[in-house]
Amino acid sequence: MKRFFKIFLIIVFAGLFLLTFYYLFNKGKSVPVEYTTEQAFVSSIVKKTVATGSVVPRNEIEIKPQLSGIISELYVEAGKEIKYGDLIAKIKVIPNMSNLNNAENRVNRSKISLDNAKKDFNRNKPLFDEGVISQQEFQRFTLALDNAKEEVSAASDNLRIVRDGVSSKSGKASNTLVRSTIAGTILDVPVEVGNSVIEANNFNAGTTIAFVADMDKMVFEGKVDESEVGKLKLGMDLILTLGAIEDQKIPATLEYISPKGVDEQGAIQFEIKAAITNTENVFIRAGYSANADIVLESKDSILVISESLLQFDKAKNPFVEVETGNQQFEKQDVTLGISDGLFVEVLDGVTAEDKIKSKPKEAGKPAASAPGKKNRRGKR
Repeated sequence: MKRFFKIFLIIVFAGLFLLTFYYLFNKGKSVPVEYTTEQAFVSSIVKKTVATGSVVPRNEIEIKPQLSGIISELYVEAGKEIKYGDLIAKIKVIPNMSNLNNAENRVNRSKISLDNAKKDFNRNKPLFDEGVISQQEFQRFTLALDNAKEEVSAASDNLRIVRDGVSSKSGKASNTLVRSTIAGTILDVPVEVGNSVIEANNFNAGTTIAFVADMDKMVFEGKVDESEVGKLKLGMDLILTLGAIEDQKIPATLEYISPKGVDEQGAIQFEIKAAITNTENVFIRAGYSANADIVLESKDSILVISESLLQFDKAKNPFVEVETGNQQFEKQDVTLGISDGLFVEVLDGVTAEDKIKSKPKEAGKPAASAPGKKNRRGKR
């Protein structure tokens, strides 16, 4: 029995030895790695940066009242097109009791003065007619009467302004009627009938009754990183992509670059503005988020390769591996030009006929032939 176990163990160990030897033998076989190749081709490269921001009206104003009171009528709503001078709202004045009392007292005093001036005038008029007093002396009574009449008129107007917000001399114009100061579109009406409003003065910004903007003149406002701002110049072309209208590309022209950056989450950002040059085919709403592609440099009909083909030596000099025979490659230094992050211009080092080492072939799949210039250009 013991002899049987010994023979069994010897057979098991021998089998394990043979299996291990067979595994190591197969593993030690070097399987040659085959690589695909690519060729340089003629194409165009556009180097650009992206700025994020939004589209806003160039001219957007706040309509504010010229006196304090309560909104009694609203004549507009958001989205309405208006012209210069169109009515926005009507305000009912709530007079200050102290000011109202003073205005009424002024009217009463002015009437008393007018009565007194009339009596003096009527008493001295017969004397002047009979030649008892001179014209110069009589003129004082005439002037006093005229001043008294003017004071009554001014006091009455002041009382009406304090009480009603309207002057009798203003005709149709009235501070209680709020009118638009520009032609455009009503963007928002943040008040309702019955709301109290405050006039703008040195101590208060006043209550905004409506926001009005000219929607035919829109600008893009965005920010770019400090690493890119030095490459920007006024007059550069931008292509806007709106978040709400993804399939629409809108041209714009860079017209402002902020001279001062701001710190945003540890990165310095510079504000830019660009005039939108064509909005005939699309309606743009104020506040749309947008991305702006800014063309920094572009070249047409140049020899390019994929950046994935590039390698770098210890001195960080670029090179590629060019095929010299069947799966045989040699190092070839290259001089590079403009790049868009995917493809790079080749100024020297390779030609369109050279086959450049790319990625290894996938096991079990035939090697893909190098695409021709026409196919590569179509893919680009």
